[in-house]
Amino acid sequence: MAPSAGHLRPGRYLAFFALIVIVLYALVFFTGGGKPAPKLGIDLQGGTRVTLTARTPDGSQPNRDQLNQARQIIETRVNGIGVAGAEVLLDGSNVVITVPGEQGDQAKTLGQTAKLGFRKVITSQPNTPAGATPPPASGTPSTPPSGTPSTPPSSSGKPSAPPASGGGGAAGAPAQTPSTSPAPPSGGQKQQTPIEQAQAVRQNADLASTDQAKAQAAQQAALASLTCADNVKDPLEGNDDSSKPLVACGDKNATKYVLGPEFLPGTDISTASSGYDQQRGQWTVDMTFNSAGGKIWGDFTSANVQSQAAFVLDTKVVSAPTIQSAILGGNTQITGQFTQSDAKNLADILKYGSLPLSFSSSDATTVSATLGLASLEAGLIAGAIGLIVVFIYCLFYYRLLGILTIFSLVLSGLLVYAVLVLLGRWIGYTLDLAGIAGLIIAIGITADSFVIYFERLKDEIREGRTFRSAVGRGWVRARRTILASDAVSFLAAAILYVIAVGDVQGFAFTLGMSTVLDLVVVYLVTHPLVSLFSTSKSAFLSNPRHLGLGAVQQLGSQRKAARPSVGRSNVKEA
Repeated sequence: MAPSAGHLRPGRYLAFFALIVIVLYALVFFTGGGKPAPKLGIDLQGGTRVTLTARTPDGSQPNRDQLNQARQIIETRVNGIGVAGAEVLLDGSNVVITVPGEQGDQAKTLGQTAKLGFRKVITSQPNTPAGATPPPASGTPSTPPSGTPSTPPSSSGKPSAPPASGGGGAAGAPAQTPSTSPAPPSGGQKQQTPIEQAQAVRQNADLASTDQAKAQAAQQAALASLTCADNVKDPLEGNDDSSKPLVACGDKNATKYVLGPEFLPGTDISTASSGYDQQRGQWTVDMTFNSAGGKIWGDFTSANVQSQAAFVLDTKVVSAPTIQSAILGGNTQITGQFTQSDAKNLADILKYGSLPLSFSSSDATTVSATLGLASLEAGLIAGAIGLIVVFIYCLFYYRLLGILTIFSLVLSGLLVYAVLVLLGRWIGYTLDLAGIAGLIIAIGITADSFVIYFERLKDEIREGRTFRSAVGRGWVRARRTILASDAVSFLAAAILYVIAVGDVQGFAFTLGMSTVLDLVVVYLVTHPLVSLFSTSKSAFLSNPRHLGLGAVQQLGSQRKAARPSVGRSNVKEA
């Protein structure tokens, strides 16, 4: 037999709920600075979101360890440049950088692969516009170095010669790609990826061959195939083979270079910083090598005086100065036509490490603070309209029970708000427009739980039971449906959260969270208050007519009166 309303102790349930609210808001106001505001996404407060897509030479899926390592390095870069409140998250094979406020421009350079290496310049030629006849390459092919480094030197231990034509400039400018198009695959032959095609032409072993005729032919073919232009993306960016020669563009696209294999990797740099060189009147990047790198560097510069050494960043020659004398001690300097920002960005990239993968910026979205505020206002207005519609329906259909519904929804909103604030502090959860959409839909799910309960009460009263006896019986039967309904909603939200990415996850998270809190409110507030109404000595509160139950009570009374009369007529006939 279902328990009666009198067996329920509503005071205990309500007191427990009050305790939960008190604890949550104590944490809101007395932890994390005491600011009672949820953490907002950039679409609500303004900022920049940069999505970086990982690339591999063979087009395969990058492994999770590489992605996690890349995320950690990018996060270190973000912290290193002093961007406050930024987040770096993995989204499938993408790394998503979110920077709030007005500091987002710096985030767009944080995903540079920063694959720095030092190569000997074999030959170079000026870059000519399309259609013009290229001049002959300068210099003669030479045997590539056998494992020693290079740098431009000066009497102070730093390179002093100016960079070769087109060799200086800002790091991270667009690189280039061969202009030749691949031949279509024949038979069962596997089609080459753009990276493999570029490697075949621009990293051919003949480029540094000891056979002068073979080397010159390979160099002319590779130089002719390379298009140096700002609007052309280099497929080799971050994916070149350091053990092979390389044909590359100089920064500002003024010069094309044929380079020997890498003799010193950028990972041997122990620190880097930017500064203004008063003597040259330009911004520079100073580097210090570790002990192993410093020795290689000294050996190479000693053996290659009057040769050019190229500083190659992501297949781009950022500087190619001439070595004037041996540089010992491990200190060197990158010079070029840097701005202050260019020099600082390059120094930060070198300082905080090279990424294990190359990335392309697949999306960069900047939202102004004004637009973010407008989006927040629009979301709040949409939520308010939804609440008002629910309120009007409940008041019209359920009267006092409708007021109880409104009260329960307000309490549910208080719980949700406190949880959002705390989650923003504890796990960095940010509320965005998609999350607000989930909260608005959750209003309907929460109200639906009340409707299920109230309609079950009507069914019980329609069968002839009193309001007081209907509360206990109706709750026992209604809670099964409420649990089943909320379980389905939560399961759908959980599955959506797991399989979705980006903003859809925010929608699924708030929807699932609100569904769980709905159960808390229904069990600890709505049902106990209905029980209090049913046992109240107040004629106003316990009167079914004031609760929107008058019509069904009348119908129930008629059915109850009809049942005994049927029984008496049957007895007389018998």
